[in-house]
Amino acid sequence: MPELVKSRIRDIPNFPKEGIIFKDITTALKDPEAFKRIVNYLTAEFKDLNIDYVAGIESRGFIFGAPVAYNLGAGLVIIRKPGKLPADVEKVSYELEYGTDSIEVHKDAIEPGKRVLVIDDLLATGGTAAATIELIEKIGGVPAGLGFVIELCFLDGIKRFERYNNTKIVSMVQY
Repeated sequence: MPELVKSRIRDIPNFPKEGIIFKDITTALKDPEAFKRIVNYLTAEFKDLNIDYVAGIESRGFIFGAPVAYNLGAGLVIIRKPGKLPADVEKVSYELEYGTDSIEVHKDAIEPGKRVLVIDDLLATGGTAAATIELIEKIGGVPAGLGFVIELCFLDGIKRFERYNNTKIVSMVQY
C-alpha cells in the first residue's frame, strides 16, 4: 500500500528555500487510488483508539484530517496559523526545519479529557506536531495519536515525542 503512495509523491528541489527538497503530495492527491489509500491507512491505524477529535494542522493536515475524522466518527478540530480563527484562541510558537512559526486553536475546541488524534501530511523536525500537542494539552485535550503521510526520518522528528510513550505514532511513507 505505501509503495503506490510513495510513487505518487514528487520532489521539488530548493523549495521553500535553497537546500530543501520539498515532498509534494499534490500528485498523490490527484490520484484517487493514492488518496483513498492514505485516508484508509490513517483510519485503520487509529480505529480502535476511541478518538473524540481529529486535529488537522494547516493546511495539508485539513485534507487528510477531515475524511479520517468522518471515518472515525470523530469531530474535526482546526489548527491554524495566527489570525485565521475568529473566536478566543490559544497560541504556541515553534521552530521548523526552515524557520519559525506559530499556530492557534480555539480555546473551546476540545473539552477536557477528550482524546485527540493529530493528523498532518509530513513529520520533519516535529516542531509543528509538538506545538499542536502543546495546544491540545493547554486546552485540556489528551493526545491519543499522531498520524503522518510522510516522515523524513533523517531529521529525527520522532524523538520529540519520546515522552508520549502511550501515544500511537505512525507514518505511511518514510524517507
